[in-house]
Amino acid sequence: MNESGARGTDLLDLFDGVRLTPTQRRIAHCLVQHAPAVAYLSAAEVAELAGVSQPSVTRFAVALGHDGYPALRRRLRDLTVATPAGSANAGNELQQAVRAEMGNLDRLAGQLADRDRIAETGRLLASSRPLPVLGLRAAAPLAAYFAYFAAKVHPDVRVLDDGGSLLTDRLEQAAEAGASALLAFVLPRYPRETLDALRDARDAGLTVVAITDSPVSPATEYSDVVLPAAVGTQLVFDLHTAPMTLAMVLLQAICDAAPADTQRRLEAFEASAARRQLFRG
Repeated sequence: MNESGARGTDLLDLFDGVRLTPTQRRIAHCLVQHAPAVAYLSAAEVAELAGVSQPSVTRFAVALGHDGYPALRRRLRDLTVATPAGSANAGNELQQAVRAEMGNLDRLAGQLADRDRIAETGRLLASSRPLPVLGLRAAAPLAAYFAYFAAKVHPDVRVLDDGGSLLTDRLEQAAEAGASALLAFVLPRYPRETLDALRDARDAGLTVVAITDSPVSPATEYSDVVLPAAVGTQLVFDLHTAPMTLAMVLLQAICDAAPADTQRRLEAFEASAARRQLFRG
């Protein structure tokens, strides 16, 4: 469980659209993980906590558009002290967890105001033949869920849900078969094998699209397109409501990229399902 809770997710707005270096992502990740306590630490204390130098913290604040760390710290206090209307503190811990997920979905809805970006990503994935979909460990069910439906509108979807040396083989085989892009689900705790696979995919010439939990996720370093959707952190195990929703939104964009083909494939599937009596009622 992440003790920062909903207030930590509010800090992600600071990093939205900002291209951070790997060192700066470490600092950003530290701020999120330790909110709201970090809003009262000095630059030197933040540097020690994140394992970076104090000048790096200052440069990080400037990269976010502030004059220096003191200005950033004031902003952090504003974000972590303010209690929003309809606070997630109401109710018991289970209700709080569900309300925090509602907040994650609301943030995602705000991000989707930029329809052009999602549409462009949908076209990118729709044109990849085959379309490899990566998800290891906790992300494997999301990759399988997406691929199950994507296979009804895309002719060749390949789920990559096993690590090991064969994973790189399968990535290279997909590229050799004509794949131009990879969709990856990269969720905490960020398996090392997943990050290695993203690097291998780029080396193979694939454009990497990552659905991950934040714009400062380690996946950012290895991805060409990053689509963030926060995970719920108030229960023993993370909730993936927002990433799953984003996956289905992205699949809608894939369908919209080739509406005639989508309709033809869906009708063919329905005819096949009726002939084989796959479903009842």
